[in-house]
Amino acid sequence: MKAEIIAVGSEMLTPWRQDSNSLYLTEKLNEIGVTVNFKTIVGDRRKDLVSVICTALGRADIIALMGGLGPTEDDLTREAVGEALHIKLRRDAAQVANLHARAATWRMPMPENNLKQADVLDGATVLPNPNGSAPGQWLDTTHNGYRKLVFLIPGPPNECFSLFDNECLPRLCEAVPRRHIAKRVLKAAMIGESAADKIAAPIYTTFKDVETTILAKTGDITLTLLCTKPTLEEAQQRVDELAGRLEEALEEWIYSSKGEALEQIVLDYLGFRNATLATAESCTGGMIAERITSVSGSSRSFLGGAVVYSNELKTEFAGVAPELIERYGAVSAEVARALAEGIRLRTGATIGLGITGIAGPTGGTDSKPVGLVYIAVSDAEKNEVTERNFRGARDRVREWSAQQALDLVRRRLV
Repeated sequence: MKAEIIAVGSEMLTPWRQDSNSLYLTEKLNEIGVTVNFKTIVGDRRKDLVSVICTALGRADIIALMGGLGPTEDDLTREAVGEALHIKLRRDAAQVANLHARAATWRMPMPENNLKQADVLDGATVLPNPNGSAPGQWLDTTHNGYRKLVFLIPGPPNECFSLFDNECLPRLCEAVPRRHIAKRVLKAAMIGESAADKIAAPIYTTFKDVETTILAKTGDITLTLLCTKPTLEEAQQRVDELAGRLEEALEEWIYSSKGEALEQIVLDYLGFRNATLATAESCTGGMIAERITSVSGSSRSFLGGAVVYSNELKTEFAGVAPELIERYGAVSAEVARALAEGIRLRTGATIGLGITGIAGPTGGTDSKPVGLVYIAVSDAEKNEVTERNFRGARDRVREWSAQQALDLVRRRLV
C-alpha cells in the first residue's frame, strides 16, 4: 500500500522550522511493510490544505496528516479533510467534557475557542491524546470507490509519536496486508555520482523488485536498496543479492556494506590490524580528528592529532624542518610527507597522516590555486602523498579534503 505524509503548518515553509516528524512516521510505516511514496508540507490556508488532501486521496492508500488540530483560527486540518471527503463535522460531547476536565486540572478557565478541538469528522474514531488537548482522528473510508485510511494526529513531537504508536499503528497493522521491507545501505568514497551510476545502473535496473536510490554528498556516495515482500527472508535475499553484485562492481570505491560511516570503517581496519593512527592537520584544522573521535571507542586506535596551522607548529609538533618549508612552501608534497612521517614518529603510531592545502577563498596563486591539497600517509614501509584540486567554497574544500584523507588511510589498511 502507498502512503503519503502531509505535514501541516506555515512555520515549516520558513527557514526556521523543519518537518522532522515524518522521518519517525516513515521508519515506523516501513517496519510494517508500508512504503511512503509522497511527503508534502503545506501551509495553514484552507484552500491549499484541501487541494493537497485531494491530491493525496488520488494517489495514496494511507494518508497521515500531522498538525493543524489546535484551537486557533489557522488550525484547519479537520475542516479541510471534511471538505475534501465531503464529510461533516460534529461537536463531540465526550470531547467537550474532556477539554473542560483538562482545563480544570490546570485551575484556569477554558477559552471558548478550545471547543474547536472537540469537532469530530462523521464516521471518524477519536484517538485519545494523553499528552495534549487535541485528540487525533482515524477514518477508514472510501474515495471514488477505493479504500482510504486517513488519520489526523497532532504536530508536537511528544504528542505525535505516542499517539501514532499507541493508536494508529495497531489499527494499521490490522488493516494493512502484512508485508516486510528489507534494506541495505552501501557506501562508496571518492567516486562521482554519475560515474557510480554508470557502473551500478546496468545492474540495479535488472532488479525490478528492488528500489535503488543514489545520494551524493561531499566525496561520499550512498546506495540505498529497499525491497518489499510477503516475508522478510524473501526481501532480504533480494537486497543481499543486489548488494553483492554492486559491491563487486564498485569494489575499488565501496567501503561499507551496512551503512557505516567512513571513520568507523577506518577504525575497524585499524583494530583488525592492531594498528594506531595519528594526524597532523593544517588546512582541515582538526576535522579529521573530530570525525574519528566522534566514534565511541576510537581511543583504542587513534592516538591523537595536532592542528599545525602555522609553520612554527609544523616544526614544533611534527618535526618539519624549517628549511623544507622555506624551500618548497607550507603547501607542498614535501611538507605533507614530513607532517605524516613526523607525527608518526613523534607519537609512535603505526600510521601517520599529514595534510596541508589552500582552503580559500584567499591565499591562492597561479602555481598553487585555492583548492590545492596534499595528503600523505606514512607507515614503516612507505610514505605516499596524493595531490588533489578541490573546487568550491572553503567549507567544501575542507570537507572533501577530510573525506579524501580518511579514504587514503582506509586504502592503506585494506
